[in-house]
Amino acid sequence: MIEINVKHSVASTPEQLRTLLLAHADLGRFFNAQFKVLTPQDSGEISGGKGTIRQIKMQGTTFKEQIITADNSHISYRILGDKPVAQHRGDIYLKANNAQPSLTEISYHIRCIAPLWLPNFILAFFIKKDVSQALKKIASYFQEKRHEH
Repeated sequence: MIEINVKHSVASTPEQLRTLLLAHADLGRFFNAQFKVLTPQDSGEISGGKGTIRQIKMQGTTFKEQIITADNSHISYRILGDKPVAQHRGDIYLKANNAQPSLTEISYHIRCIAPLWLPNFILAFFIKKDVSQALKKIASYFQEKRHEH
């Protein structure tokens, strides 16, 4: 089992960050992938939240993810099936910074099993690199937005 943990601070509220992360069709701006919503959220859930199934195309592979839970402090999702990795679960924790209310700490946790042909350390390296780059792009996005005002 591979476990990846990435943390980053972002100049936004947890709610703003949650809204951005659940705007699935726009996530390609931050992640090196294309996202398409196949099934909307369950009735009564926040937009893009629980029940949403999205298709992801990246590095020549296409797969589906389902949002398990979503609120202002936690987003959880899983890959449906076992390709490109097995038993994948992503948990994104959004924690407001008490000292600076306009700052949110993102803790991004991913657990999965690599395919037999791919060494764990190589897969972990690439996932961590992609997530770190995406969080930096998200932080820059909010930083630029703040300077527009």
